[in-house]
Amino acid sequence: MITAKSKTRPARKSAVKVVAPALNSPLPAAASVAAQVGSSARRLRLAQGLTLTEVAQSAGISPGMLSRLETGDVSPSLDTLAALSAALGSNCAALFRDSTASLSDAQLVKRGEGLEVVRRGTRRGHTYHLLASERGPKRVFEPFLVTLTSKSEIFPEFDHPGVEFIHVLEGSLRYRHGSESYLLKPGDSLTFRGDVPHGPDKLLKLPVRMLSVIIYGGADSHD
Repeated sequence: MITAKSKTRPARKSAVKVVAPALNSPLPAAASVAAQVGSSARRLRLAQGLTLTEVAQSAGISPGMLSRLETGDVSPSLDTLAALSAALGSNCAALFRDSTASLSDAQLVKRGEGLEVVRRGTRRGHTYHLLASERGPKRVFEPFLVTLTSKSEIFPEFDHPGVEFIHVLEGSLRYRHGSESYLLKPGDSLTFRGDVPHGPDKLLKLPVRMLSVIIYGGADSHD
């Protein structure tokens, strides 16, 4: 019996297909990140009314470099990111944040959690709790909870830039502004120029607790 020999076929070589990148492929990750950082930096700068020169000087870079960074033309180093975020009163994470996201810039300070700060009145026995912290190199306003006790001294000689608004929450006092003295009780408010000497003239019912909001015109000063 004659049998036919089976023919052995040569093994096929596996083909390797090289695909060229599409012309409309997404931007590289680095370029996308640079654009996001630049957009966030510009948004934060404009929100505070700051110029390119002001932020650049604070961050230790040139205005030209900051301009290129804001347009996404350059990718900043980590050192530049840290300096820029500090100049904008923010943090590095905020620069990577999507500006289209629905985020809240609100600051919540729970009762009794305001930061106690030192001001000119501290040595007179006045206690100040800061109720909000302004972000950025320039302050627009400062809200304080001011407490006066039996250890507090009268001192109608404070002065500072801007306008101040006070609202009495507890106790009563006479508050002097310039040559005028005002009787303030719970629920009463007083608004006045900060560059005119002012302050408690007579403490009538202790403790006195009042809200003080200073709205600055540009220069910094501390009571």
